[in-house]
Amino acid sequence: MDSCKTLLVTGGAGFIGGNFARYMLETHADMAIVNFDALTYAGNLESLADLENNPRYAFVKGSVADKAAVERLFAEHRFDAVAHFAAETHVDRSLTDAELFIETNALGTQRLLDAARAHGVKRHVQISTDEVYGSLGPQGEFTEASPIQPNNPYAASKAAADFLVRAAFKTHKLETVITRCSNNFGPFQFPEKLIPLMIANALEDKPLPVYGDGLHVRDWLYVLDHCSAIDAVLHKGKPGEIYNIGGHKDVPNIEVVRTLLGILGKPESLIRHVQDRPGHDRRYAMDSTKIRQELGWEPAHNFEDALRRTVEWYLDNRAWQERARSGAYQDYYKTMYEERLVNAS
Repeated sequence: MDSCKTLLVTGGAGFIGGNFARYMLETHADMAIVNFDALTYAGNLESLADLENNPRYAFVKGSVADKAAVERLFAEHRFDAVAHFAAETHVDRSLTDAELFIETNALGTQRLLDAARAHGVKRHVQISTDEVYGSLGPQGEFTEASPIQPNNPYAASKAAADFLVRAAFKTHKLETVITRCSNNFGPFQFPEKLIPLMIANALEDKPLPVYGDGLHVRDWLYVLDHCSAIDAVLHKGKPGEIYNIGGHKDVPNIEVVRTLLGILGKPESLIRHVQDRPGHDRRYAMDSTKIRQELGWEPAHNFEDALRRTVEWYLDNRAWQERARSGAYQDYYKTMYEERLVNAS
């Protein structure tokens, strides 16, 4: 699309959505952002406190699965485009409550697509995940033509959303684009995810729970590189297309953990191998040739440098991290990690 003056960012109080909202306001001086977020356990407006007085930023509380709330939102604002981040994202949670993932990730996406058509929104950018492709063997990378083979309820719900987005383009000619990214890391990430969890536990000399043998491989992408890629897709992506976004840094989880311990000066004896996650995909790797060649995007950050910057951010923001780990998260942490530590001992 030629220009976007008013952008709806769903899930903008989450990790990637929040970083994206800030990135777009800093990058595009003529753009206004409306952040629509339900503020569930992983939504944190404290992460966006620096935007509260920005006249080009507004927050609206609500769920993408709430049809009436979505309709009010689109009726009150004239959006040029939607960047749809809002989703339940943690695989472990989907194993115990798949219905919530279907409601938010699939039904919520359809609510937005319906509203976009009804209100003449020019473009819908769907933020998806490499997990919809399933698991790779020891060689190769996912391309945009790879088959969709989700192996857990979270991935299945995101795949369903992708198919609904495709259907909106094919059936109703709504201008949609899908991005599928690899594992993100960086500032403001909720501490149930691998990197912030390991940093937090290491700082307190607590055990670092690593699933199975720790040799599950992920393609790591710094969140600001992801933001720049979505910006490129929003403005230059071809309608109806899919773009893979990866950092081209495939690293086993155990090596990420060891690197973090080295940066923090903590012993590897803190590592505890715990019972593996059911249906745990062995390896992800993304081929980002298409977005690089067609849109001219390249990641700007080296993995090791970005990881060190991430650690420094958490060291400088330990109070934020402690608040993020409080409340509902503590009960979840005890259930999903501490019990596995006991079972593995």
